[in-house]
Parts: sequence; structure tokens; C-alpha cells
Amino acid sequence: MKTHEQSHAQTHDQSHAQTHDQSHAQTHDRSHAQSDVEKRDDDREQNRTAGAGRDDAIAVTSDGLPGWLDPVVRAARTIEPRQLSRFLPPENGAGRQSAVLILFGEGERGPELLLMERSGSLRSHAGQSSFPGGALDPEDGDQATTGPLRAALREAEEETGLDPRGVQLFGVLPRLYIPVSSFVVTPVLGWWRTPSPVGAVDPAETARVFTVPVADLTDPANRVTTVHPSGHLGPAFLVESALVWGFTAGVIDRILHFAGWERPWDRSRQVPLDWRA
Repeated sequence: MKTHEQSHAQTHDQSHAQTHDQSHAQTHDRSHAQSDVEKRDDDREQNRTAGAGRDDAIAVTSDGLPGWLDPVVRAARTIEPRQLSRFLPPENGAGRQSAVLILFGEGERGPELLLMERSGSLRSHAGQSSFPGGALDPEDGDQATTGPLRAALREAEEETGLDPRGVQLFGVLPRLYIPVSSFVVTPVLGWWRTPSPVGAVDPAETARVFTVPVADLTDPANRVTTVHPSGHLGPAFLVESALVWGFTAGVIDRILHFAGWERPWDRSRQVPLDWRA
């Protein structure tokens, strides 16, 4: 079962999925050793490796990113769960662990995000736009460290056909909780350093794969508020012939806000949702 649009929760929570290598080289000069340790501590803040000590460790690094991603990097490091959502994962650890890949790339019109549209024949959340992602599998590993990272890349490859070797992971947002489905979602941030061809791998599950320019997401003309029959209101985007709403829109909305990219928009402009949404 995939984790995508869940209409009743707008954002978000996370537990950072990185650990640090704790081994330090010994030296005979105490002052030099202290200096080396401090330097390595600074380096680890910029270039963290999840799953230290494993041959298949996944690097999470901001090294070499384009400058326009700096605000997103800073937001990922400082944002607090309550700044993203009032829905936090249950303290008892309940909920199905999952992850999504929030992949930034550079397109013909500048910075863009990779999204996909679920098949209209699916029994739940048919036709909704979402980030690639899904539930963690046992082979993904520890859900508290590298598991969400591997799951995000694996699901993105399975759903869109992208080559994960061309993706540089650079951050992880606080885990998010979706009460209606009991999913605990880790949003994993990536830079599409080496783009690869993408498309719907399984048409029965995915209708299409597409990219959205960040400029379109920040354009006030493309922003609306969705109104669910239950009365729930949430941010949404009218882009690429799609209405992006629910979970995905909530995450995008918060990224735009905390990265300082958000432009004033008319929140009274509303779009009603179908009762089946």
C-alpha cells in the first residue's frame, strides 16, 4: 500500500534519519587533535552519513548543491515538528512507517519538483497528485535511521523509473502523521543531480509522472484553498493540469513558507472537493 495523498492531514512530522560516525583519529599533539575533532564535527554537520559503519550507508550531504537550495537546507535543519503540523506521530510508536521523496531538479524554467498522479482506477485517492513514496519494507532497514532514506529512493524508482544513483539526499524533514490512515511519513529531501528519464512504471498504479516549476508553485494565481465536505480547509495548487492538494500540497506549502519563497496569495479563493476525496 502506497503512502500518498491523505486529505485529512496537512502536514507533518519527522524524526531525522541520520547518524554520525563517532570514530576520531588519535594524534600525539593534543592541541592538534582537538582542532581536528572540531573540524570533523563541522564537516559532519555539512556531510552526514546515515547508517555509519555499513557498506551500504546512504550519504546525506548538502555539499555541492545549487545556491537556490540553501533556504531549503536551512529550513530542514531548524524546523520544528509543531511548525509543520499539529498531527504528530503517536508517542507509543503506533503507525505504519513510510517515506516520500521530495525531489528538486533544474528544468527548462528553473527549479522544479517531481510529482506523480495516481491512477484513476485505484480504490483510494484515485487521480490525486503526490510525491513518490510508500511504506517501508523490511529490506529498507532501520526505520529510525536509514530505512526511510532507502524506502524513499526505492519507491521513487519503482513508481517513476528514476535512477536513484542520480539523486543526492540532502535533508530530512520532521516525521508527519496522517491520522485517517495511521501512516507515519518521513519526507526525504533530494537534489536531482543527474536527471534520468521518468514515467509511469505501472499504469494501474500511476497515471503520469511530471515536474512542476517552483515558479508556478509560488505564483499566487495558482494557489487556492480546498474545502472538503467535512469542512476541512487546506492549501492547494493548480499546476500542470492538476489540482495538487492534501498531504502533498501541505508539505509544499510549508517548504515554500519556511524557505522564504512564499508570495502573498488569496486564501479566500476556494475549490470544493468531492465527498469521495
